[in-house]
Amino acid sequence: MVILCIMVYRVLLVGWLHPKNRNALLKYEGIEVVCIDALPASLSSFDLVYCPSSSVNVSLYPEVRFLFGPHFSVFPQESQMSLIGGSMYIQPSQWCIDYWKDYDCCKDIRFRALPFGVDTDVFRPIMEGGAKEHVFIYFKRRKPEELAFVENLLRYHRVPYRIFVYGSYSEAEYMEYLKGAKYGIWLDAHESQGFALEEALSMNVPLFVWNVRFMSQEYGSSYPDIVATSIPYWDDSCGEIVYDWEEFMRVYPLFLSKLASYRPREFVIKDLSMDVCSRRFLDLIREAECARR
Repeated sequence: MVILCIMVYRVLLVGWLHPKNRNALLKYEGIEVVCIDALPASLSSFDLVYCPSSSVNVSLYPEVRFLFGPHFSVFPQESQMSLIGGSMYIQPSQWCIDYWKDYDCCKDIRFRALPFGVDTDVFRPIMEGGAKEHVFIYFKRRKPEELAFVENLLRYHRVPYRIFVYGSYSEAEYMEYLKGAKYGIWLDAHESQGFALEEALSMNVPLFVWNVRFMSQEYGSSYPDIVATSIPYWDDSCGEIVYDWEEFMRVYPLFLSKLASYRPREFVIKDLSMDVCSRRFLDLIREAECARR
């Protein structure tokens, strides 16, 4: 009789973590998570100490394996990064790493791109194979005239729709609408991961995305022209992407003609499911383990 010994890593989660990230972490296989608000006196019983939103002077804990991020700040602060030199800092996607790593205070930081898992058991299609009639616009921090353009187009084609404005709807009503959604039009500023979009894809809803190129396209912001995106995780099975109104007009009919061919849920299961993301997190624990030896 062969007895399999499955390694379970003990992770101490210190401080605030985005609720979606926290939910994923607590569901990951192979990880036992202990959540507290501040560092305890002893850390010896943990394989990893994860501080997503605050720095620690790692030089005081030479035997401890730390993981930081992604919630320190939008732009790196020297007062925080100087304390964690030599440590690993995670960002939800690569484009965030690309602008952080150019800061002098980040030269000694090991960055890794790490999305957190989408709950594909919760966000799953209910009306698979049935008639889907709903169309929606997702709107977050873009120019009002861009939203007006999309609305005018849909009205012209007599397409009924609903707008989901970031921060003004409940998850329950969003999920309920997605059950019968034929497609969505996505009008969003930059996203480091983009759970709302990924959850729509997980429910097998194709999306037509009016993407951004720079952080400065966030309406009402004063961000510089740092290269950014609304969709850090995406492939051709999810829908179509455009970058301006002229491209929108040209590609939108193509998108409609291909609706039956898109398979967005398959992309999410393959790249962003709990199983896939838990393996990525376990790989980071092992990497941190090797780095501290």
